Amino acid sequence: MKILLRYPLVAGTVAALLAVLILLLSGQPLIAQVAASTYALAVAAYLAVGMVRRLMGGQWGIDILAVTAIVSTVLVGEFIAAMIIVLMMAGGTALEDFAAGRAKKELTSLLERVPQTAHRERSGTTAAGTTAAGTNAAGATAGGQHEDIAATDVRIGDVLLVKPGEVVPLDGILLSESGSFDESSLTGESLPVERAAGEGLMSGSLNGEAAVRMKVTALMADSQYSRIVALVKEAADSKAPMVRLADRYAVPFTALAYALGAVGWIISGSPARFAEVLVVATPCPLLIAAPVAFLGGMSRAARAGIIVKYAGVLEQLSRIKTVAFDKTGTLTYGRPALVAVRTAGSFTEDGVLGLAASAEQYSSHVLAASVMDAARNRGLVFDTATEANEFATHGVRARFDGRDVVVGKPKFVAEAAAGVEETELASGELAIYVGVAGEFAGSLVMSDPIRGETRRTLAELKELGVTRTVMLTGDALATAEHIADEAGLTDVRAECLPSDKVEAVRSLPLRPVMMVGDGVNDAPVLAVADVGIAMGARGSTAAGESADVVIILDDLSKVASAVRIGQRTVRVALQSIWIGIALSVALMLAAAAGFVPAIAGALSQELVDLATILNALRALSAGDSAKAGKPSPAATAKRPVSRLPRSVERS
Repeated sequence: MKILLRYPLVAGTVAALLAVLILLLSGQPLIAQVAASTYALAVAAYLAVGMVRRLMGGQWGIDILAVTAIVSTVLVGEFIAAMIIVLMMAGGTALEDFAAGRAKKELTSLLERVPQTAHRERSGTTAAGTTAAGTNAAGATAGGQHEDIAATDVRIGDVLLVKPGEVVPLDGILLSESGSFDESSLTGESLPVERAAGEGLMSGSLNGEAAVRMKVTALMADSQYSRIVALVKEAADSKAPMVRLADRYAVPFTALAYALGAVGWIISGSPARFAEVLVVATPCPLLIAAPVAFLGGMSRAARAGIIVKYAGVLEQLSRIKTVAFDKTGTLTYGRPALVAVRTAGSFTEDGVLGLAASAEQYSSHVLAASVMDAARNRGLVFDTATEANEFATHGVRARFDGRDVVVGKPKFVAEAAAGVEETELASGELAIYVGVAGEFAGSLVMSDPIRGETRRTLAELKELGVTRTVMLTGDALATAEHIADEAGLTDVRAECLPSDKVEAVRSLPLRPVMMVGDGVNDAPVLAVADVGIAMGARGSTAAGESADVVIILDDLSKVASAVRIGQRTVRVALQSIWIGIALSVALMLAAAAGFVPAIAGALSQELVDLATILNALRALSAGDSAKAGKPSPAATAKRPVSRLPRSVERS
């Protein structure tokens, strides 16, 4: 009943066709012909009204072929064929909806999981009496310790209870000792992820078998899952240029159909031949093929963790010739790692690192987190300071057991410690200096390592037809060259301001140009590029809003995957369009020669529709190109190096 109500024209046509067949079997052909002809002409009039409205709006459609086919078959007495054409047109809409729903499965699955409510702890509730998993032994909800509120009403700092099997409603920090979460809808990782107290939770992840407590760190609109959902809505509502291009095939296709019909009429001397040609010329394959293929490509991309915001972007991705990359957080991990500890005097490596980490816990600088991670990896325990102060852009000073520990830049440390010597560094490295009780203790050598998948990604892009790869970075030239040599880039633009990056992308000659970045400073250049890709939905909101594509996984290889999916989608869309045209033309030629009666032509055209749609749905699959052999290492050809003016000092 739901299907009948959704597609009343299909239901009405099936009922009318059955009634006509009953009249024929009961020996009343004239009544059957009048009934069928009246119904078919009524449908043709309905289609003609919509066609005229589109024509008045300047949009040429190929519904004119369907209307002409229905009218002509009625006029020559082929009323059964007219009914089949009506059923085909109505059924084509239902078939297109089914195919589109199948293609958008991965896109809509994200929308269906949007959390609507949250269980917030009432003010005054404490964690006392909770188990290790975060549940209250007496039953938190039953005791009135929690209240169910709309997820949009939750505020930063609220403490929520996430029950077993529930979706985490907002971004936050885990308060329970541990928890297991399914993040597959966000990251593509199929195995549950274990989180410990203090670690971040992403909205949209699915809680495991134990209830947990969490502290909210972002509002609903700013949470990870809501941002992804917003991107998906944009993606689902878009229409590709390729689809509009398919509409433009209407003029030559319609002209060809009329010409062949006229030739058949002239040769045979029968107007029925004209009707038979138009029956097989109905344009459903042309109208359906491209939209289904593009929806399939967007769905395939979403399943791979790539949100394509507009269907037309897939067409641009298929033609990319130049790719520009930001360095920090894109080609590299964006978080420096400890390379070495260089000591001075009687200090040991663990002693220097432990004291530095103890002081850095009172700093908000990105390097502080890297120092603390390195200390944790060595199993070092942080001391608690009796006094601590951070000096922006310079370093931090803290007191432990009466000893002053100073960590930061060499000049800053030298103000409080004697004997500071600057450490010799290789390209791409930086040093953090440490002074203890007025004495230079040593330095920590840090480096932002290149991503493990960077070289493989560049090699794949080369195989996909990308001929130029460029790094645009604000870093010093020596550091940029070091990373470029490791990655195998063909061009480097160092010491760039955001405006410099914009001008660089505009000036690149081989187009279309794709820009890949992740930070707020990348937002302008992502917007100006032919295709902007933002790395990671956890990154800058500004970058995500400016980009055409958002990769929600922390994986650079998805850039190559996006290009591959774009190429395959366009290839499948064009194949589907031309398959539909070729089959229709073949049937038109056969009909013009008198080999395809009207009823047989109407039925065969339905098979053409089905074949076209099934081919378009191939865009959902990875295709043979994704299963090709391992890419060869990218060639490290000699590359030009550009040094843009450095107009600001960088720390």
